[in-house]
Amino acid sequence: MSHLRFSALEDIRKRKAVEVQLPSVKTSEYFGSNVFDLKKMQEYLSEEAYESVKQAVERGSKIERKVAEQIASGIKSWALDRGATHYTHWFQPLHGTTAEKHDAFFQPTKDGGVIENFGGDKLVQQEPDASSFPSGGIRNTFEARGYTAWDPSSPAFVIGTTLCIPTIFVSYTGEALDYKTPLLRSLNLLDKAAVEICQLFDRNVTKVNGTLGWEQEYFLVDEALYHARPDLMLTKRTLMGHASAKDQQLADNYFGSIPERVMSFMKEIEIEAYKLGIPIKTRHNEVAPNQFECAPVYEEINLAVDHNQLLMDIMDKIARHHNFRVLFHEKPYKGVNGSGKHCNWSLATNTGVNLLSPGKTPKSNLQFLTFLINTIKAVHDWQDLLRASIMSSGNSHRLGAHEAPPAIISVFIGEQLTKMLDEIASRVSTKKMTPDEKTSLKLDVGKIPEILLDNTDRNRTSPFAFTGNRFEFRAIGSSANTSNPMTTLNTVVSNQLMEFTRDVKALRKNGVKKDEAIFQVLKDYIVKSKKIRFEGDGYSESWIKEAEKRGLSNIKDVPDSFSAFMTKKSKDMFSACHVLSEVEINARFDIRLERFTKKVQIESRVLGDLAINHIIPTCINFQTKLIENVNGLKEVSSKEDFKRLSSLQMDTILDISERINAVKKLVNEMKEERKKANKMEKILDQANAYSKIIKPYLLEIRSHIDRLELIVDDRMWPMPKYRELLFNR
Repeated sequence: MSHLRFSALEDIRKRKAVEVQLPSVKTSEYFGSNVFDLKKMQEYLSEEAYESVKQAVERGSKIERKVAEQIASGIKSWALDRGATHYTHWFQPLHGTTAEKHDAFFQPTKDGGVIENFGGDKLVQQEPDASSFPSGGIRNTFEARGYTAWDPSSPAFVIGTTLCIPTIFVSYTGEALDYKTPLLRSLNLLDKAAVEICQLFDRNVTKVNGTLGWEQEYFLVDEALYHARPDLMLTKRTLMGHASAKDQQLADNYFGSIPERVMSFMKEIEIEAYKLGIPIKTRHNEVAPNQFECAPVYEEINLAVDHNQLLMDIMDKIARHHNFRVLFHEKPYKGVNGSGKHCNWSLATNTGVNLLSPGKTPKSNLQFLTFLINTIKAVHDWQDLLRASIMSSGNSHRLGAHEAPPAIISVFIGEQLTKMLDEIASRVSTKKMTPDEKTSLKLDVGKIPEILLDNTDRNRTSPFAFTGNRFEFRAIGSSANTSNPMTTLNTVVSNQLMEFTRDVKALRKNGVKKDEAIFQVLKDYIVKSKKIRFEGDGYSESWIKEAEKRGLSNIKDVPDSFSAFMTKKSKDMFSACHVLSEVEINARFDIRLERFTKKVQIESRVLGDLAINHIIPTCINFQTKLIENVNGLKEVSSKEDFKRLSSLQMDTILDISERINAVKKLVNEMKEERKKANKMEKILDQANAYSKIIKPYLLEIRSHIDRLELIVDDRMWPMPKYRELLFNR
């Protein structure tokens, strides 16, 4: 292994940046060239088919089967023109990545020939073998049927020679087996709930779309070093490794000059992303060495989620062209900045208004306040559910660490907006307002754009921060499919908007005028949700104590956090909103527990193997050299000189022995605890055992190995060290 480490370092020294052939045309001339978008639909589809797809996208209307045949014919013609030979339904099962099964376009004919064939039935629905995808007990392994169904709101695209059709994935009995289905349900709910409120302010609003702009952080590691680290290969994070003397302390990597090899990688990503209509806008170095970020312009949420999943797959493939491996794990290196996927969430109307952006009039600003305050109240009421939506094995290592928000969910809105909300809460009474009070309040509301100008900030320690015209959900992990947190956020906000509508209607039935009813309800919400608002340092010990006083939860354990989905309150809300049924919630709970358990189980096995088969033998070999040295000193030295000259070696020999024994003992104990956990029948009991009993062993074993790394001769240490992983690029 030691030879492999130094061989890898030698390979890196020979690396050169891969030459990337840039397109000879402007980005605008090839952007979306591999996407079957509305423009191409007009070219390849009949007017009837084009209008049918357009209505399905804009209104969610159903596409008739005869029209589906026309659409399939048009998509096939376009895909063949792009060089496609196969097609696939591209979907997002609950194992966390995307899935696809390729079928050739050709079909044998009776005369022994073949023709390119792709009908409406193959476009609209397929039946892949669903037996090996996670179902959480929705169906047995022998009941393998699952159906993929076309999602026309996300356009088809070509990658290489394959036409990819975004689809949902459901069971034979109709339950969702994917991330996309609940997301689409939540977006439909959000549209209806938001439009009803917008009608109070503007009758022209008939459609509201949730929008999302994600920021994807990631690490790059040279593939030679990656292959020399079995823990990185198998778990995507380092299970051992002492901190480098220099890592990110000087913050000199952040926004620094992008290395040549990395720039070549980024350029190729952007070219391929643009062809697929992914609007990547930003690229830069992140805080940690070898950490980077890319971010697109915001899009409709469903499309943005698809684009993020697609880009992660592209990044993984393109990294290999440049002798890199891309790491999306939230915490690949202990003590070094972790990676998140900050999700900038907002709402946009068909009239071109961002509902979370202040306007030019008191009326438009009252609408802004309505959606701002309702979102804050939704986060307040469903803080545990939102945390559960972003929690994972990887993200649990990141939350609360450098550049990542804590596990305590809070909302940051800035000092000026805080004053505004407190002012509204103090001035609006439950009694009828006088004309002067109304005028004064509306004048203050009218000043919102001015008070926000240069007065909003991005609080990096806040899990959920308002940044001027959107909320930034910063707690989401870099490897996550953003569907889950976006589905949860959409649903709780929709539920809150519907509550607001009911409360306003109740007041108006009692004779309270519209604006006054809105103000009274908003005041009530401001007061009830005040404890979730926090403007300070989320890392401070004082905030942990203050949050506890406020009654805010701080759940860091992964299985414990998942339990928020299983409360009667959560199940009733999801069911009433028709986003997730109780069967689907139970299934997802089991799937998430199982994934967590298996990830910790794999990490435990990998660490045990590395400790026993790689680290301990290396330490013994080094210890043997020290013993030989001590024996040599004994032969050439007097007793007095020997005791003085060999003290360092003897101390080191004893230290190595104690730590080797400790590692061996801990690995054996961990193995026995794993056996006990594996025999448990209930998945929740297993998950709790892996979280509370087995997972702590990983840290304890690591502490001894990391100390041994500092003791053993560098030339003998078997795996690349942090300084090599972080600074070779």
